[in-house]
Amino acid sequence: MKTYFVYILASKKNGTLYIGMTSNLIRRVYEHKNDVQESFTQKYGVHTLVYYEYTNDVNAAIVREKQMKKWNRQWKINLIEKENPNWDDLYESLL
Repeated sequence: MKTYFVYILASKKNGTLYIGMTSNLIRRVYEHKNDVQESFTQKYGVHTLVYYEYTNDVNAAIVREKQMKKWNRQWKINLIEKENPNWDDLYESLL
């Protein structure tokens, strides 16, 4: 069964946020961190994985990503700080 991730990257604590969805979180965050493509995350230096959640349902992941992108900024910050109050980079814990 495949796993799908919805994730939030940040430039720094309370900095610029990026929300994405992928089926391979390690690869996708690596791409963001290493500016593999010209993108929003490259332009704004958004490289720190501060939050992620997962599901086995691709449609649920797509809906959740779209939902989170519509949230106001404070809701996103509250979600991050509930699970990761120090805004630590969670990428290393995935390896």
